[in-house]
This record gives sequence, C-alpha cells and structure tokens, in this order.
Amino acid sequence: MSTGIGFDQALTAWREAAPADSRQLDLPVKELLDRFHPDRKRGARSKLVIGPNAGEACPSALTRLLQSDSLLQDVDIAGAPTLEADVLVIGGGGAGCIAALTAARAGARVLVATKLGLGDSNTVMAEGGIQAAVGADDSLQRHFEDTLRAGHFKADKELVAALVSGGPSAIRWLIREGMNFDLAEGSQRMGGTLLRKTPGGASAARLLSYRDFTGLELMRAVREGTLMQSNITILERHPALELLSDDRGRCAGAVLHDLARGRAVVARSAVTVLTTGGSGRLHLAGFPTSNHYGATADGLVLAYRLGARLRDVGSFQYHPTGIAWPGPLEGQLVSEAARSSGAVLVNGLGQRFVDELQPRDIVASAILREIAEGRGVARDGKVGVFLDTPSLERAKPGILARELVTLRNLARRAGFDPAEEPFMIRPTLHYQNGGVEINAAGHTTVPGLLAAGEVTGGLHGRNRMMGNALLELVVFGRLAGASAAADARRERPRNVGLTHLADWRRAMESQRLPLDRKAPLLFPSYSNFDPVRDRRRGA
Repeated sequence: MSTGIGFDQALTAWREAAPADSRQLDLPVKELLDRFHPDRKRGARSKLVIGPNAGEACPSALTRLLQSDSLLQDVDIAGAPTLEADVLVIGGGGAGCIAALTAARAGARVLVATKLGLGDSNTVMAEGGIQAAVGADDSLQRHFEDTLRAGHFKADKELVAALVSGGPSAIRWLIREGMNFDLAEGSQRMGGTLLRKTPGGASAARLLSYRDFTGLELMRAVREGTLMQSNITILERHPALELLSDDRGRCAGAVLHDLARGRAVVARSAVTVLTTGGSGRLHLAGFPTSNHYGATADGLVLAYRLGARLRDVGSFQYHPTGIAWPGPLEGQLVSEAARSSGAVLVNGLGQRFVDELQPRDIVASAILREIAEGRGVARDGKVGVFLDTPSLERAKPGILARELVTLRNLARRAGFDPAEEPFMIRPTLHYQNGGVEINAAGHTTVPGLLAAGEVTGGLHGRNRMMGNALLELVVFGRLAGASAAADARRERPRNVGLTHLADWRRAMESQRLPLDRKAPLLFPSYSNFDPVRDRRRGA
C-alpha cells in the first residue's frame, strides 16, 4: 500500500478546493473492479473439494471453515437436555425475529436460539435505510432492474421479484409493528408522507429511513414484538454447534451450546430456519469490518455440512466508507446516508474522483485505487481518503445534528467536529453477498431447513444495493416464517441424530483434509474462545 499524502498537506488541499468540483471515474468499470476490488485479487480464493459446491472457489479463510470437521461426536449429546419445538429459529437479528413472529402468529410453537443477546446482530448496524418502491414516480419494475444492474446481472430473478414486490407491504407491516420513519418536511399536518432519498445505484428516490440508525429502529420494533409473543421461547447465548438430521436426510433441529453452563443442549424441531447473518469477522483479505462480534459464517458451515447448496460465496461487499482513522475505530461504518445527502469523497490532492452515488463496489474500488496509486491521505500509519462532511453542513445547515446523528457521535468519539474537519475513510468488509441457496419461499436444498437474511445467497448477485439488506430480512423473514409454520404441520422428524457426520468425515478423509480442523468458529480467532474447552469446564 502506498504511504499516501500527509494529513496536514491533504487537509490544506481539501480546504483550498472545497467544495471540490465533480469528477467522473476515468477508468472503465470492469478494469477498475478487476484491478482493485478485493474479491478479484489473485491468490485470494481456493477451491472447495468436498460438499455440494465442490469445484467452486471462495475466499481461502472461508474454504477452510467449510471443509472442517464438526465440533461434536455422538457421545457429546448423550444425556444432554432436550427441547422440542415446531419451528427452531437460529439467530436473533432482524430476519430471525421476523421469521419467529410470523411463524408464531401462524400458530407454531417457536424456539429462538441466539449466539449473543436478542437483537445483537448486523441489523442494528444498518444505518442508511430500507428500499421500497412506494413513490408515485417509482415502480416495482425500476427497483427490479436497479437491483439486477447493481448485482451485475448475476442475481436470481425470482428472488429479486419476490423482494421488490414485497417491498410496499413490508413497509406497511413495519409501521404496524411500531417502527418510526422520517417524514417529508411540511407533511406532518397532512398525516405525514414518508421521506424518500436516492440510494447509490438507484434510478428513483426510494430509500426510507429513520435518521441514520434505521436498522436499530427496525430491530427495536421487531424485538419488542418477539418478546411479547407468548408462543416464542428465547434462548440467549446459545449458539448452534451442529444441525441435527433424521433418517430421511431432513434437518431436525440443532445442537446448541449453552455458554453460561458450558454444555450442549439438543433442540429438536419439525422445521429449522437459519438466520445467522454474515461472516465479516473473518476479516477477509485483511480488511477491518463493520460487522458485529458474532459474524463468523456459522450458518454457512452448518448448512453446507448438512448438504445445503451455496451460491455466490466468493462475493463480498466492502462498504466504501469505513473509518480509517483513528485506529481504535477502524472499520466502523460511516453511513451511506451522508453520501445520499450530498457528502463527497476527496483524495489527498483535494480532488473528487468518482460519482459517490455509483454502486458500492465501484465506489469502494475507486477509493482503493486512489490509495494504491498514492493519492490517499496518510495519518498515524493509516491511509484513506476524505469524506467531506463540512461542505455538506455548509450547504445544508443543521443536517449533521438533524439527520446524521450517528455520524456526528462517531466523529466525537474520534475527537473531531465533522462540521469543521472531514472524516478519513477507507472501505470496510461489510456484507456477505452470497450464501445458502434458497427459493422464493425460503426453502434451502435440504428438506426441513429454511433460511433468511444475510446467510442466504442469490438475491444480490455480485454486489448489493444499499437499503436492500433491511428489505430482504423483512420480506424473506416473513416468507420463511410462513413457510416454516406450514411445513411444521405436515412433517415431524424421526430417528434424530448426527448421522450426516459419518458421510462428511468419509468425504474429508477421501480428500486428505485434516480432521483436527473444527468449525463453526462461533467467535473471532482473537476472542480466545474454545467451545470444546468450555464444554469440559461445564461438565
């Protein structure tokens, strides 16, 4: 990485040019992505040799986890306490709570198992907003086409159609659940009109928000609903160690790990819904991450070992504007709401270098190009570019206090005033574009196993539009929850155990893969957490 232009020199260049003139990208998009996007670097990926996706490549760190042995043997669940439910939901973020609520309201007995606390997830970190085609100047077709284009036309059209067609009803559902949204100025007297902004890569203003902590507000509303539902049982701090299977190859629940007692808990269910989120805490390509502490690809590992097909697992999103300085805040997100509102990106020469409202992969790659070619801003060993929030504040007085509250608080933690000094940012590992393959009802390729949210693949193709993640977890959380409740009335597990592990271990041995490599990881490698050691302590 280039050392970049010194901070003081770059700050002077920014002040002299602010507000910097608009400047379009001077490199073809394909060349930009091929040269600078982290997914496309040589040597970053390796091929899977066992499982449903054998022969396909994904990031090497993820390949190692997907081709690992289970943490469990049959003896580990002998005599373990057993719970029964119609529907087991693994994961307590937005998608998990919405799937659980939907299934419970359809009459199912639901068990929710979370790795951390209910709501501790990437959902609460989604700041920018949620997309939905609710404006008179917008349409479902435009949202559909924008989503396909942003994903480089690699997405599953059936899933995209389900997403965009479910958008308006998803917003109405959230409002009924008690979620707040920003209203257009002056519309309150008429009952309120939803404020709409234009997200990167969109052809219409369809981004709905609540200040710059939309995901936190969404999580508050659905978490309260989940806690109030009498036929939902919640097990916090119970991550999943392995999925259960029956003698027909169906998923039949999961083995959980009680973190408080250091012991296994068997949770049997007719249907299981996987909502475990992403994998940012693997720090792929050495990047910092905006993801929460538990985002370690557990759902991908467990589903793949049971035989579920994955798709697009080599595709990850690097959000353009993560904190580059100061070091203790590195990787934390500066919301795209700032760029949607008009904040621009400036290099160490005081120049803009890209249309800030291009899709995220283009903007992130353009920033990485500036850094690699020596036009970045260097400070205390960190290199990034400027996000010009002072010019935004001058153009729209009061916007930082009124609409970008989280951004302003983040600047205060970093020790500067965003109305006077720009943020220093660089891309941060943000989202898992691929994941477990599903259909439009949330079913995976394994009977009895459904999935929703970031753990799934097919919806975003090679790149995700901002605002589609929150919409995805609402639309597909509801679809998966409804499907799970209906399926639970038709099927019950029988002869439940860990029988699929024998075939998996034979496959590992045939490819000479080390059986001492275990997964899921549960927590980042720097957490010093060992679930095997923890179980022995609790025994």
